[in-house]
Amino acid sequence: MNTVTRPRILVVGAGFAGVECVRRLERKLSPDEADVTLVTPFAYQLYLPLLPQVASGVLTPQSIAVSLRRSKKYRTRIIPGGAIGVDLKSKVCVIRTITDQIVNEPYDYIVLAPGSITRTFDIPGLTDHAFGMKTLAEAAYIRDHVISQLDLADASQDPDERASRLQFVVVGGGYAGTETAACLQRLTHAAVKRYPRLDPGLIKWHLIDIAPKLMPELGDKLGSSAQEILRRRGIEISLGTSIAKAGPEEVTFTDGRVIPTRTLIWTAGVVASPLIATLGAETVKGRLAVAPEMNLPGNDGVFALGDSAAVPDLAKGDDGAMCPPTAQHALRQGKHVADNVIAALRGQSMQRYVHKDLGLVVDLGGTDAVSKPLGIELRGLPAQAVARGYHWSALRTNVAKTRVMTNWLLNAVAGDDFVRTGFQTRKAARLKDFEYTDAYLTPEQVREHIEGTGRRD
Repeated sequence: MNTVTRPRILVVGAGFAGVECVRRLERKLSPDEADVTLVTPFAYQLYLPLLPQVASGVLTPQSIAVSLRRSKKYRTRIIPGGAIGVDLKSKVCVIRTITDQIVNEPYDYIVLAPGSITRTFDIPGLTDHAFGMKTLAEAAYIRDHVISQLDLADASQDPDERASRLQFVVVGGGYAGTETAACLQRLTHAAVKRYPRLDPGLIKWHLIDIAPKLMPELGDKLGSSAQEILRRRGIEISLGTSIAKAGPEEVTFTDGRVIPTRTLIWTAGVVASPLIATLGAETVKGRLAVAPEMNLPGNDGVFALGDSAAVPDLAKGDDGAMCPPTAQHALRQGKHVADNVIAALRGQSMQRYVHKDLGLVVDLGGTDAVSKPLGIELRGLPAQAVARGYHWSALRTNVAKTRVMTNWLLNAVAGDDFVRTGFQTRKAARLKDFEYTDAYLTPEQVREHIEGTGRRD
């Protein structure tokens, strides 16, 4: 075959699902069977579950950013940008490159794994004043910001300013919010010992969630254990509560309380990438409705998986149940979709996706953790060993595993240096600056763009 006639496989997104799919395609397809292209703004896979440990300084940023160019079998072409629209009829993906150039990328098979964005609500001031925890840059920025609040509070002569800089609010009682609050509280608790002018009692962390329970997936006993650990550390937990409005120096809770703070971290869930809405296809709660084989019914060569796809959870045996947006499912779906793409390419039958959840792990820092592997409830050091063992084994390369293990050991022995890098001091880093939700096209705009530019084959 020559290059022109080889089938073109386009994978959108370099998260767990997209990278696992690409790597399996590289291993199982011969070079002359198909051309594989990956669309991603960054040439690395981010290990999202460990972001709170980057924010708290336990891990360095590069330790959880796994390079996509280390594979010995690497042959995938990477387009540095983000997909902003897909025309299923023309089989063209519209991409905005990192230099803001708009290009059309035709495909024969497309795998949609664009992930998710932070779920926000119409709360006054939220996107202008809240930080997110979805990207490496946000985690690094939050670390600098939290340490800077200690520096500024120590230098301030105004007791009101000092109080507002030493109060921190995290919204979201899921895994991301709970681990973020836990890890950053440990950071401030350790750092304040280096500030003799600051009263440790002034540092207050608030974890709030509209749900009646913290991490309900863990069950009542483990959820209560996690709450007890956090409360013992001094974190104030408010359930059945959310944010009414946010300002630069205070946050108003829905129960009427006004908390003076310069730090609002929003981790209240995720929603599918806006890219899914550009397809004009059926969705379930914003996620693309796909068959158990993870293909889009009525559209040959279209597959979707991960956070942006409503994949039926056949393992639960519950009609209508969908796979949760977890790394565990994304990793396995990536491999499964690659196999189904290859089956479609070779004219073979595709297989349905079935995976039983192996359990949950929550790392609260230090020796504190709660885990539920295979339904077994663990607390303390055994739970911490399971949590870190799972994360360590899930890292894709030996280099990443070595870096993470070295960071953990060094932090355990030497503690943290509380260094504020200042790399992004003058760059905005609120929710509105990282989500880019206004970059996507409508289905009509996608069609107009393609008709106006012509389909590039």
